[in-house]
Parts: sequence; structure tokens; C-alpha cells
Amino acid sequence: MGTFSVVETFVSINGEGSHAGELALFLRFQGCNLACSFCDTKWANTDTVPTEQRTVEQLVQLAQQEGVHNITLTGGEPLLQPDIAELITALCALGYHVEIETNGSVPLAPFTSLAFRPSFTMDYKLSCSGMESHMLPENFACLTMNDSVKFVVGSRSDLERAVEVVTEHGLTARCPVYFSPVFGSIQPAEIVDFMKERNLNRVRLQLQLHKYIWDPQKRGV
Repeated sequence: MGTFSVVETFVSINGEGSHAGELALFLRFQGCNLACSFCDTKWANTDTVPTEQRTVEQLVQLAQQEGVHNITLTGGEPLLQPDIAELITALCALGYHVEIETNGSVPLAPFTSLAFRPSFTMDYKLSCSGMESHMLPENFACLTMNDSVKFVVGSRSDLERAVEVVTEHGLTARCPVYFSPVFGSIQPAEIVDFMKERNLNRVRLQLQLHKYIWDPQKRGV
């Protein structure tokens, strides 16, 4: 049975994705293969961050104790955990809604063929992140209406690029699409004005709710 490097677990509301505002049990795993300029969980990506080694059985027991239907696997990048498919299958088999917050650089195809398919909230990193070259556009073909794509934008040029990607891959016909501001870098009103200017039907503005409810630096919320 696989073990996982877990840096924190907590119950809060989902701050983003299709289930934003709903309660979820968050399982945050150590490590990421990217280094985005605006990352708000860099502390979880280091080799020195304190972790607990948890088994599938222990994490399933935690979910049963908390009694929350939604379970969000996050990081870092949760799909880098070697045995994450085992955990996804175990949780989904018990009827939990499992959502994977993934950074867009890890192939999704191996996880869409599992006996129980999770949902994905997948980022597409834009120029402000410094990581766009790591994106895997082939992941778009794996997405359905049960998933979503999130573009974290920090500038007008990011917005322009996001529209290019959405249009090229026909994303609004494939899954929900969200534009989310880099906190403190661009005003949400500027994104709304851009959406109006471009008549961006079926694109949604989404704010990171937890950063408006609590201190933006607060962990475990």
C-alpha cells in the first residue's frame, strides 16, 4: 500500500473550480515540478517542509471521520505522488467527489482511465507565471464538463493569451473555463471589462474566495 507525503489536511470551502463555495476536505501533498512566480504555496514545495507519511487507509479513515462529501487533492502538485491513483480509486469507490487541483504540466490520460474517474481543476499557466513552456495542451482532450480549466491572469497580455488558448482548443464547449486574477496584480474589474470587450460568453470570472474571507497568507483555510 502506497504512502504519501502530506503537509496539511483541513476542512474549508473550495476557493476555486466548479465546486467553489462548497465544503471540502483538503489533502495537501508535498512537492511541485513548477516554480510559478505567484505561487502561494511555495512553502509546501520544499524538501524541508514538515510532512506526515500517510497511507491510503489512513487518509480514507480521515475522510470518513470528517464526513465531508467533497475531497480536494492539492499541493504542490498532487499527481506527482507515486501512488496517487490508488488513493483516488479508494476515495471514489466510497462515493466521495474527488477533485484534483493540477498545474497543467502532468499528463492526465493515465488518470482518466481509472475505474473511478476524479474531476480535474487544471491550470493553464500564462506568461506571468514563467511556466507556460511546461504546459501540455494535449491534456485538454482529456477534459469533460465534470472538469474545469483555470487561467490565472496577471496582466492584459495574459488575458489576450488566455483567449487565444480558449479559442484554439474550443475549451468553452469542452468544460467550464475560469479567469482568476493573480491576487494583488490585476483588479477583478479589469478582467470583467475585458470579458465585456471581447464578448466572452461561457467564460467565468472566479476569485479565490479564501483570500477574501481570511488573510491571504493564512494556511489551513
